[in-house]
Amino acid sequence: MSDPQALVKTLDFQLNIQSDNESLLYDATLEARSVYNESIRLAKQDVDWDAISSRIADDTNLVKNTTQCLVSKALGAMENYYEYDDFGLPSHTKDGYYPLRANYEEGYNLSLTDDRDVTFRISAKPYKHVKGVLEGSDAHLDILKTALESDEWKIGTAEALFHSDNPELHVNVTNTEQTVRDKYDSRTLVGVDVNEDNVALSALSEDGVENTLVIDFPEIKFARHRYFTMRMRVQNAGKDSIHDTLEGREERFVHDRLHKVSRHIVEWSQQFEKPCIVFEDLKDMRDSIDYGVRMNRRLHHLPFRALQYYTSSKAAFEGIPTAWINPEYTSQRCPICGHTERANRNKKRFKCKDCEHQDHSDRGASVNIAVKGIKKLDRNVPALNSLPTVRKVRRQASGAVDAPTVTHDTVRGYQTDGVAGVSD
Repeated sequence: MSDPQALVKTLDFQLNIQSDNESLLYDATLEARSVYNESIRLAKQDVDWDAISSRIADDTNLVKNTTQCLVSKALGAMENYYEYDDFGLPSHTKDGYYPLRANYEEGYNLSLTDDRDVTFRISAKPYKHVKGVLEGSDAHLDILKTALESDEWKIGTAEALFHSDNPELHVNVTNTEQTVRDKYDSRTLVGVDVNEDNVALSALSEDGVENTLVIDFPEIKFARHRYFTMRMRVQNAGKDSIHDTLEGREERFVHDRLHKVSRHIVEWSQQFEKPCIVFEDLKDMRDSIDYGVRMNRRLHHLPFRALQYYTSSKAAFEGIPTAWINPEYTSQRCPICGHTERANRNKKRFKCKDCEHQDHSDRGASVNIAVKGIKKLDRNVPALNSLPTVRKVRRQASGAVDAPTVTHDTVRGYQTDGVAGVSD
């Protein structure tokens, strides 16, 4: 049985700071950056991770609890994410200001006034507080007010930061009443294959593959390459101050696209009976990647885990469970006959050398992921004599272009043309 999933939602608010101490918050975010970078430096020097927090706390001008939260976040980044520079060395240090993270009622407090306003008090530095009123969407304010007045939501950590030079507070809340259905009670397994420029979905039930979808998002790959090129140019020109601005823009762009794609995945999965979304466990994937400096940089920056996390979180709020499987051979295995051959793939086309089945390579991988999900639940795998036609949508800045692929050459579900008039 899997561990129960916490239903955590992040609420975004603008800070209407009443007193003239916005500079205090800005100074605290610079101090937060120093704590984060020092944590990374000590971790790279093989200092005992359990000792880093107390070692840094003596030299920082932040509340002790806030320092502990920042150290924990830095070490989490050190453990789970890797960013590579031109020399292939891990680099996690940050420039500019950094979000000030704190626990509720230890590093920050919230209160509800008689006028139904939500006030805040952030302990920016020891005995120095930033106070004011939260502003934001009605939906987020309603959830926060409910959390302050009842036990339905539990308030957790928050981050104070500057977004486009405007102070904000991002508050994590957990729903204590909503539950996620047990994955062993699922009737449909939705296999999710995450790639550099798309995500492929296949819904598998006891009757076979119910439906399949490929969501294209090539703009993420293009944006990462474009911002990387821009950062290298400003760095070579000695304009390091612009480097941090470009990095922030890239991060916001990518996160926005990932949230939209993850929402699309969950909405598509909801049409099936008792769905369970199945992911490949890719946490060790980066350790095995070594295709040269240029390709390593591209692959190490792919947001696989982020998209999986966003999708899992959104699915949980719809009561949909998630499962994780070993990714071995999911891209090479033929979903029809089970034959495994590493040379089967050619870009987006898969052709089995044993049964000659042809398919969209990413869709085939998503079917294999769903099959492994069924096996993990100790269910019988249905016979897969044929697969449905591949349907593709392209996620763009203006939204999704949702239309079936125009097919000129279909071989057992493999489709060769572009989406809604956009060629591949």
